[in-house]
Amino acid sequence: MPKLTGAEEKILFILSRGKTNKEIASALGISPATVKRHLENILKKLQLRNRVEAAIYALSNAGCPRGSHPHCPLEIWQKELNFADEKWAV
Repeated sequence: MPKLTGAEEKILFILSRGKTNKEIASALGISPATVKRHLENILKKLQLRNRVEAAIYALSNAGCPRGSHPHCPLEIWQKELNFADEKWAV
């Protein structure tokens, strides 16, 4: 799995809280264009399609939700992307 930079990790964390690029930029003191570029890099490195998948990825790596359930959206998303063999916190 590719390593994210510190800035990318911060952006991914804030993104997982449902924030817009403008809100992320404001929180980090950078421009929205810089946030957009970091998000593009995150998506490419993690082979994700969009910011929703990035948010789900961040939440699942943070242990959300605690305790797996077969109907959990994160569990379903994992299986669809063939991550079933990965050791995730879900």
